[in-house]
Amino acid sequence: MEKEDVSEPDSSSCLRNGLASVLYGEFTDSQNDSVRFSVSLSESALTIQTISSSPDRTRVVFNLTDCLGCRAYRGPDRGDVGAYFTAYFYPFKRRWMSAGVARQRVEQCFRVALVQDPIANLQEAERWARAIRDASALQAPRRVGVMYAEVRRPCRVMILVNPNSGRCQTMQLFTGHVQGMLTEASVPYTLVITEAKNHARDVVKKADLTQWDALVIMSGDGLLFEVINGLMEREDWERAIQTPIGILPGGSGNALAASVHHYSQAPPAWNEELLLSCGFMLCKGLVGAMDLVSVHLPSRRLFSFLSIAWGFVADVDIESEKYRHVGGIRFLMGTLVRLATLRVYQGRLSFLPVDDTSKVPKGKSNSTSPPPSMCSSLPCRHIPSSPNQNSVLRCSSRNSNQNTISKTSTETESDGQTKVLLSDLLPSLDQPVPESWTVVKDEDFVLVLAIYQSHLAEDLLAVPGAMADDGAIHLFYVTAGISRPALLRLFLAMEKGAHLDCGCPFLVYEKVKAFRLEPLSPQGVITVDGETVEYGPLQAQVHPGIARLICG
Repeated sequence: MEKEDVSEPDSSSCLRNGLASVLYGEFTDSQNDSVRFSVSLSESALTIQTISSSPDRTRVVFNLTDCLGCRAYRGPDRGDVGAYFTAYFYPFKRRWMSAGVARQRVEQCFRVALVQDPIANLQEAERWARAIRDASALQAPRRVGVMYAEVRRPCRVMILVNPNSGRCQTMQLFTGHVQGMLTEASVPYTLVITEAKNHARDVVKKADLTQWDALVIMSGDGLLFEVINGLMEREDWERAIQTPIGILPGGSGNALAASVHHYSQAPPAWNEELLLSCGFMLCKGLVGAMDLVSVHLPSRRLFSFLSIAWGFVADVDIESEKYRHVGGIRFLMGTLVRLATLRVYQGRLSFLPVDDTSKVPKGKSNSTSPPPSMCSSLPCRHIPSSPNQNSVLRCSSRNSNQNTISKTSTETESDGQTKVLLSDLLPSLDQPVPESWTVVKDEDFVLVLAIYQSHLAEDLLAVPGAMADDGAIHLFYVTAGISRPALLRLFLAMEKGAHLDCGCPFLVYEKVKAFRLEPLSPQGVITVDGETVEYGPLQAQVHPGIARLICG
């Protein structure tokens, strides 16, 4: 017989408003009626203890921050009067074959057979499932000092999948891992499988975004580059870019997925462990701000979320495409090949340090294409969905005085029809940089890398202290004269984020708001977010916090 605290009969409202007491019940094992458990639910944990006369009874405590969902259901045998509820947890546990911990799936299932009435038993199972969902929704794993919004449930999410990214196993990874997590968390989704380059760009550019509460990309970083620029090319870009964006690793580099995992302060993870971590954060539905960088080329303007590279890094990225079938190790192979014939490029580099934000007069701004704005403060509240709905993420526009993303001022200018985002720190490309900028004396470079996330690839921690919304471009450059072994040591040290501790005199790091790169060598490769762009002069400026990122 179930024991219940009668001081608060409505357990769901009690959980929603803060528990005054613990919900308690006794249930049997779903596979063996002779095994009984006492189960208690507090506002922060689910505690399970075996009922036995033995003094060393098993007791397990699950933190509700690790709970993804809970569902109630009837068993397959219609003659069974019992009902069931199953809770899904993804706690950090020790790895089986290596050191360290990672999130691992744990399922806890209980049989409810208090009476001979199957409907009454199902109602009791649903009461427990609802109480667990409500309590876990209030225990989302937030970082101290970070302001979040939250995706509302029930909602609608579009998942864009590139089946040819990485080792062409994206669909297998989705069905083998992600699909089940979405079901457990009652997150509804529509799957869009991309068929060609710029398919995702066209989809989001034309989509009725009022029908979607989040856009999730499962691929490498290239598909997200398409999505970001598709959103920014819309006439309603200010609203469109506020659509929460989620990332699931399915490519070779997976830099943003690794960065999102890093920002959650979880232990390092790779491969399927990284996918599980990103899937968990997606289902939890916390939303933070993300910087974008506008990149001005002679013929067009692009928007970037990750990096701009010239020289060694860009060469390795593009030339290693031929090794795509081997997965992430392609970058190691490309690095070794490029080290064998190390190139030096001539060019000019200048930048505006973060401590100098002098603006170019607006008449000199060369902003010509669409971009973003920050949404108003978003309340942090997780609305539970019914177990039958695949739910998702919706940003509310109601004001809240706690746990909110603060509004960021974004300067825009109207061209008579649509607003454009001003790059107010940049002069025109054909004009010299302002006197407040720093001009690098060296003109011989092995590489120039501007990055605005923590990771350059899944296993390359370029900026350990970076955040998605830190309002800075992290500018690295390596000058000519570095030896091949020294350059290799830098990239090996970058696996643990220790490259700046190597004391390499040829490596320079600057934290900047804007920069300009003018290649003088007649041939070379420049990449933006890993995608090749026209070779020639470019300049870029960070726009703090104008996008929305599903994170932890």
